[in-house]
This record gives sequence, C-alpha cells and structure tokens, in this order.
Amino acid sequence: MAARFTYSRWDGTQKGFEVDADSIFDELTDDLLYHGDINNALRRMMQQGFQDRNNEKVAGLRAMMEKLRQKRQEIKDSGDLGGVYEEIAKELDDIVDEERHGVENQLRDAQQSGDERRAETAEAAAMERNFRLDMLPDDLAGKVRELQSYDFASAEAQQRFEKLMDKLRDQLTQQFVDQVTDGVQNMSPEQMQRMKDMMAALNQMIEQREQGEEPDFEGFMDKFGEFFPENPQTLDELLEQMAQRMAAMQAMMNSMSPAQRAQLQQLSEALMEDMDLQWQAGQLSQHLQSMYPQMGWGQSHDMQGSDPMGFGQAMQAMQDLGDLDQLENLLKNATSPGQLAEADMDKVRNLMGDDTAKSLQKMAELAKMLEDAGLINNKEGRLTLTPKGLRKIGSNALRELFSKLAKDKMGQHQIERQGIGHERSYESKQYEYGDPFNLDLQRTIRNALGRSGTGTPVRLTPEDFEIERTENITRSSTVLMLDLSLSMPMRDNFLPAKKVAMALHSLISTQFPRDYLGIVGFSEVGRIIKPEDLPEVSWDFVYGTNMQHAFQLSRQLLARQSGTKQIIMITDGEPTAHIDQRGEVYFNYPPVAETIEATLREVMRCTRDDIRINTFMLDANAYLKSFIEKLTAMNRGRAFFTTPDTLGDYVLVDFIEHKRQIARGGNQTRRRAG
Repeated sequence: MAARFTYSRWDGTQKGFEVDADSIFDELTDDLLYHGDINNALRRMMQQGFQDRNNEKVAGLRAMMEKLRQKRQEIKDSGDLGGVYEEIAKELDDIVDEERHGVENQLRDAQQSGDERRAETAEAAAMERNFRLDMLPDDLAGKVRELQSYDFASAEAQQRFEKLMDKLRDQLTQQFVDQVTDGVQNMSPEQMQRMKDMMAALNQMIEQREQGEEPDFEGFMDKFGEFFPENPQTLDELLEQMAQRMAAMQAMMNSMSPAQRAQLQQLSEALMEDMDLQWQAGQLSQHLQSMYPQMGWGQSHDMQGSDPMGFGQAMQAMQDLGDLDQLENLLKNATSPGQLAEADMDKVRNLMGDDTAKSLQKMAELAKMLEDAGLINNKEGRLTLTPKGLRKIGSNALRELFSKLAKDKMGQHQIERQGIGHERSYESKQYEYGDPFNLDLQRTIRNALGRSGTGTPVRLTPEDFEIERTENITRSSTVLMLDLSLSMPMRDNFLPAKKVAMALHSLISTQFPRDYLGIVGFSEVGRIIKPEDLPEVSWDFVYGTNMQHAFQLSRQLLARQSGTKQIIMITDGEPTAHIDQRGEVYFNYPPVAETIEATLREVMRCTRDDIRINTFMLDANAYLKSFIEKLTAMNRGRAFFTTPDTLGDYVLVDFIEHKRQIARGGNQTRRRAG
C-alpha cells in the first residue's frame, strides 16, 4: 500500500526542521573559504551561535557566558551570609534582657517577703548573676558557652535559650551532614552513628585505592545507599559528588568574614560534641581536596544581598555558584563542540533555563553531526574535511553564485549544434532523421499520452520521439591564477575570489569531468595548489604580486594538457615582483620596468603556446589597467573590470561561454566588460 500523508495549515506553532548537517555546513562555508580551517570555523560558530532552519537563534558561548554572569550576580544579590549571626545575637540579647528582668523580679519578691535572710540570699545571687551577664563575651560562641553553664533565674529565658540551642544544633548538624550526603534530613542519633560508620568505610576505601587495592564499592552501596539518592554507579562518581558538596561548604566558609568564620567554627565546637564525626569528616575533606584540586576549594563569593540567609539557603547558593563556576570553566576552555557534551544538562537547565540548555545541547552535537554526515573526519582530536566536505564547499559556493545570476543572463548561451558526445545539455528536441538516437524517455512517453490519452499499453509513434541534446565532446584545460597577496584581504577581495575558485572547481569536476583545472596562487612567488588543498588556502603575509612566476607555473601545468588552453587570473594589483636571473625574488613598489618586462615576456611565452589569458580585475588602479591593456593586446585574451559582488557572475558565465564557443567551433574575440 502506498504511503499516505496528511497536511494541516501552519498556525505558527509547528516546528519545521531541526538542525541538520547540511544547514550547519552552509553556515560554515564562508568561514571555511576565508580561513580554511574547520576547527577554527566551528570555534567561531560556537562563540557566535547560529540560526537553525526554523530561523530560531541557537545561542553562542558568548551569550551563554553573559547569561551565566547575570545568574551569578543574581545569586550573590539574594542574601547576606552574616545575617544569620545578627539574628542569633539579637535573640541572645533578648534572652539576656529577659533574664535580667527575671533576676530583678526574684530580688524584689525576696525583699518584699519580709524574710531578711531570704532577701540577703537573693541579693547575693542577683549580684552574682548580673556580674556573669555583664561579663558575657562579645562573640556568639563565647556567649553560648557561658549561658550553657549559667543558672537562669527566669524559667522563660531558660526555655527560650534551650529552644535556640536546639535550633542552632539542628542547623549546624544538618549543615555538617549536607557536606557528606544529600539523602537524610533531621538525623536521629542512630542515623548519625550510621553516617559516622559510612564515612569511616569511605575513608577506608580511599586508603585501599591509594594502596593499589580494589575497594568493594557495590558492598558499600548495599550498606549505605540511602545516603546517596543520586545513585552513583562508581566510586569516582560518588567521590566527585561529595567533593562538590564539601567544596560548596568550604566556599561558604571562605565567603564569610574572618569573624563570621570563627563564630561558625566555634559554634560548631560548642554545640557538636561528637569529635569522632568531626574527625571522620576532616579526613574525608583532606582526601577529596587532594583528589579533586580543581573543585575550587579556595573559592569565595562576595554575597551582597541584605536578607539574612540560613545555613540551608547559604549552602544551596554556594552549590549553585560552584556549579556556575564549573560551567564557566567548561565554556571558556572548550575548543571543540564535543567538549561541551561534558556539561550536566540538568544543572544547566535548572540554573540557566531550557533555552540555554537546548542551545548548549545543539552546540555539543555539531561536530558529531558533521562527522556522521561524512563531511568531516576526527583524527586524534583534530577535525579535517573529507572529500565529501570539500565537494560540499564547492557546490555551496557554486550554488550561491549561480543563484545571483538572472535567467536571461544564462539564456544568452544557447548551443545550436548537437554533437554525439556524452556531455548532456539537459535539453531535448523532436527526433529528426539522422539524429543520434539519445531518447528522452520521459518526454517521449508524455508526448504519447498527450496524443492518445491515458491507459495501457502506451503506443509510441515516431512523432512522439524526443531526444536529448548533447554538446560535442570537447576538452579544455584551465589554470586559475589566484592572487594571495596581502592587499586581497585588506580590500575585502579574498573571500569572493576564493569562492569563485571553489565554485569553478565544483563546476568543472561535476559538469565537465573531462576538463582539467589547475590552480596557482601567487604573492611574493607563485605556488601550485592542489584542488583538495584549496579550502585551507589563505592569503600570504608578505608583500609582492609575482605574476611572472605564476604565469610560468601555469604554462608548465598546461604544457602537459591537451585541448584548448586558458589562464583565468583574478587579481587586485599590478605586478610588483619577479624572479631575477639569479633565481631570487625582486620586489619593488611602485612597479619598475624590469618587473613589467619580465612578466610580459612570460605572457609572450603563453601566447606562443596558444594559451589565452583572461583577467578579472578587482579595484583596478591606473597601473593595473595600463598593464592589463598591454597584456590583452599581446595575448588576444579578454579583460574584465569587475567588483567583488560581480566577480563570480563574470567568471562562471565567461567559462560556460568559453565552453560553448569551443563546442560551436567559433573563434574567441577580445571583449571588455565594464
């Protein structure tokens, strides 16, 4: 049964296409042509982002980094780490004031009782209590220690103090527990003992690994798995998770003022009497700092908010800031898309939103997508273009240039004569006696159906026959001379010129496979460029435009070829360098007579070898125009004064016209395009 498809009207919510390799490569083409390095091109795309086929922006790393910094500042503005101590200090001051009132009330009651001995005893006790209250230390930990051994006169004050101590003890204990586990809240004494046993076992496993032994991780998880709801699969994964939590706690300590940090440490010692628990946690912290030095144990954050933060809120803020630091480090140091896959997408989504997570996921998949499509190879971590990728760059350049041409411009190049070769023109005509019987089956059957109607069998008559038009089998040999001097990128001429080179190579290799295309780049000297190396070609950081040497190399390449021969030269400067009789490069600007004469001698040799030189001039100055006029007069070639925007139009149309003139057997005439 044939497949059935249903369609609905687009209402603006449907997604048309996801990111695919072809669309990504299309966006990379200009960068690849300009710089010639797929690694650098992908890095620039990672930094800048791109538009997908739904015209939606995929955020680049720069935009992600800016959003990350905004999120970090938002967290820093969310609270004050010292606020919790102000609340504790205020609560303790209130308790002390209430105790003083209790002492006064007790003394007044004794004095009013009429019992002199009771009054004396109450007065002595009141003096002792007031003295101790007056001598309370300024720091919170000192106040807590003194009040823990203080004999309260006020039952209400004592009750409030004990309640505050229980609250602080729970907070400090939970904060301590949070360093190690994310799986237990409000621990009972039994659970606290199990946590000590768990940490002891964990320290033992780390020591076993350091000694070269293999710890029993599965047995450990069977016994203590409730402490780890993340369900780590390996010991390394578990230790890394714990290191992140403990590093977050250390960051909170580092972010406090020295006084605040000392208060927290002293409060912990005053309220937590379990020295074994503290020792095990200290051992674990030392092990993890040694194993994961990159976690940022010395990191601190300047919390700038005004709202006081509790321990739980502060720990979460430190954890989030630590995660942001790790993500920032990944984004800053990623040199290829694949490295972005190391990001924890769930954390990215929680911290920076779905859009950022989606963009990062798409970025991480770029290289693999291109590799799966056969456009690039990954060789020991370095990406290289495949032959398919090279062809894709050429076809993209060719498609872009041809898309700019008007139909009537291409329509000027019709071929009137049919040949017997194999280069199809993709046109057809009604068969006439004597024509080669290259039948266009589709058009022939369509003619028969139009004449006799639908139904089977389809009966053909000679009037139905249409045949394919073909060009005469002709072979032309072309060398493209590409100016690589420093003036080309300085005048924004390099990218259009290289795009033409790639497009011409694609055109010849796909449409005229019998033809030959050689490529010669020239600046201070000329050099032969293999077509497969063309995408990586860039300009030379040297002065000099050595046409003489380039003509010499082009003539040598064409000497080994057959058919009609031509040189296509793209340049924006006059000849300023040549190879002298000693074989050394001579450079001078403005051009000197020796350079002009040496170049024209090479032009004359090309003319004697029946090689036509067609020149496409970009930003032509008076020197260049004068030289090209001499060149065309001597060689009987053609000169085109063009711009970067129209260069591709002229070169491709002229090449096709050249091919068709060969097919007609016509003579070439000199022509100038303004």
